[in-house]
Formats: sequence, C-alpha cells, structure tokens
Amino acid sequence: MARKTGFYNRVYDLVAAIPRGKVMTYGQIARFLGGYYSGRVVGFAMRRAPEGRGLPCHRVINRLGEMAPGDIFGGEDKQRVRLKREGVRFLPDGRVDLDKSLWNP
Repeated sequence: MARKTGFYNRVYDLVAAIPRGKVMTYGQIARFLGGYYSGRVVGFAMRRAPEGRGLPCHRVINRLGEMAPGDIFGGEDKQRVRLKREGVRFLPDGRVDLDKSLWNP
C-alpha cells in the first residue's frame, strides 16, 4: 500500500503543476511517472484526490480528449465549462484538441 500511496502523491504533484489552458491524459501521467502503473491507476488516484490540496483535477482527461465520467465534477458539462474558461481548445465534436491543449512537462 505504501508504494501506491507514494505513487498517488506523485500523481497529485504532477497534476498540481498542469498550467491553466492545458490538460494531461491519465495514460500520459502514468508514462511520465515511470509507467509502472497504468492510466487506470491514475484514474483511481484522481478519484481519491484530497480536496484540501486544491488540485486542478478537471485538467485530467482520457486519451481521446473526452471528459471524465458524468459522476465526476457534477457532470462532464461542468468540466468542459471549467476547461473552456481556462482557454483549453476543443474540437467541433466536443473533445479537447490534444494537438493544441496537451501539456508535455
């Protein structure tokens, strides 16, 4: 469990660094942190993100540029609105334009 807790904290530190107007994918975060865990485990970490840290969890999306499941952030429309306010670019089909908005630290 300590190994996973350490990984979760590394995820939170990286998410905290995502700048306004940019996003990262779950899998991208996993690869950046060494690839030992999958994007799915990053998703588990995000579901358990501590509220007191003020993490910009809304800046983490799936590999297709889609929003988090509807039960997160009060629905995908709320996540989309937050990202648009920050300057994240979207494609006509509603997905994030990863060519313009993906952050590569």
